Amino acid sequence: MNSTPILTASQLTKTYPSGGQPLTVLRAVSFTIVRGETCAILGPSGSGKTTLLALSAGLDSPSSGSVTLNGHRLDALDEDARARVRNESVGFVFQNFQLIPTLTALENVMVPLELRGERNIRGFAVELLGRVGLGERLGHYPAQLSGGEQQRVALARAFINRPQILFADEPTGNLDAETSHRIVELLFDLNTSLGTTLVLVTHDLELAQRTRRVIRLRGGAVVSDEMQEKKDQA
Repeated sequence: MNSTPILTASQLTKTYPSGGQPLTVLRAVSFTIVRGETCAILGPSGSGKTTLLALSAGLDSPSSGSVTLNGHRLDALDEDARARVRNESVGFVFQNFQLIPTLTALENVMVPLELRGERNIRGFAVELLGRVGLGERLGHYPAQLSGGEQQRVALARAFINRPQILFADEPTGNLDAETSHRIVELLFDLNTSLGTTLVLVTHDLELAQRTRRVIRLRGGAVVSDEMQEKKDQA
């Protein structure tokens, strides 16, 4: 891991209108994540975790403050340019999988690279699905797969563009304990082998403790930011 920043959040604040009154869900949050780091953003429901992830990934814009992602200051870009940064640099894993129901597992995995206009991508997509244990399910549609299998497809899709940084939002939130453990192992194995920076949003302390760093949120503010002892992620 080197010391070059890949993500810098500076005084991020997000306020929404709510019943005629402003509702502030993030309050002046600042941090820097370096390349190769694994970081959990930990906090209870309503603490601002998902909002912070959306701002960090350029999926939403802050009310004030700024985000620099892989060398790009996002507030200086229009939506098309932010989308290009995401497609070139970022992978996502969501709690609800977000697979396209009319595409097969293999087609879902290939989508990010197809959007970039790349060709000859089938081989790597097949390899990734094999690595997550779905080598025999390439032609199955999401409705034909269990929740755990759908999340494994989502993991393969997240890594298909060899992202510089992966954002995972409660990736095991809809899964049972045994399936969750399998998904976590796959996530960290892929992340380590491909050298990706990982930002993991969770309310699960045990999952957060798998990362090198934990940023705790409460009431939209950072209450602690700590490095942990190196964990065995094999």
